[in-house]
Amino acid sequence: MNYEERDTLGIYVRGKVLEGKVHQGPGPHLMGANTLVGNDVANTQDENLGDIKEIMLDMRSGRVAYAVLSFGGFLGMGEKLFAVPWAALKLDTVNKRFVLDASKDRLKDAPGFDKDNWPDMADTTWEKGIHDYYGTKPYIDPGL
Repeated sequence: MNYEERDTLGIYVRGKVLEGKVHQGPGPHLMGANTLVGNDVANTQDENLGDIKEIMLDMRSGRVAYAVLSFGGFLGMGEKLFAVPWAALKLDTVNKRFVLDASKDRLKDAPGFDKDNWPDMADTTWEKGIHDYYGTKPYIDPGL
């Protein structure tokens, strides 16, 4: 299911005439986090990599830090979770999904975890490892 199909509030109804006016809405530049959970993630080779299970917010800065991506398994059994830096994901508005520049083999080797053993995402060593793996840089919050 993609973000337009999850949209119960009419966020993404752009260009449609509603009550005699052309609706503009805030998307896709501003999007509801709840509508993004469950969206597919593909790579640049158009291979399905899984879907977004959660969006992790840095409550100190108010920024999105990571998307938790599920990959592998069958019917939730044996799936592996990955914290992917938000900066590593690109929104594909044509196909209504996210794109991650990583092959399936690279993702299989990525640092991941299972649902019962989440990492300490506040650990700076863990954070550096994740950003190094995906080739992104953590944002620097001058207020911290």
